[in-house]
Amino acid sequence: MEQRSVTHHRWNDIPREELSETLGRKLITGDRMMLAHVYLKKGAIVPRHSHENEQITYILEGGFALLDWCGRVASNRMCSREKCFIFHPMFPHKAEALEDTLDVDIFSPPRQDWLDKTDD
Repeated sequence: MEQRSVTHHRWNDIPREELSETLGRKLITGDRMMLAHVYLKKGAIVPRHSHENEQITYILEGGFALLDWCGRVASNRMCSREKCFIFHPMFPHKAEALEDTLDVDIFSPPRQDWLDKTDD
């Protein structure tokens, strides 16, 4: 097996990609995982979507509501500081930021659509 070194990153050195007026992100990608900081301003909507990647979301600041298909809070799924959620592959999900929020998302494998900038 090939020996590899350690790669070091600092969040302050990573450029922030602005996706809209209310949504931004920073990415760190390895061969088989992706780590993202996702910045949501209060009221930001993450549209309903699904992906082949397993996702772990950890809220560092703020909070958001997971919404059902009609835009209602899904089964009291309020995601707030220090909570974690696992989204299994192909599970459709949608969210609304209830306040300014910073979450950490981990994807395996990395989101190729994020790297290619082809996500909606």
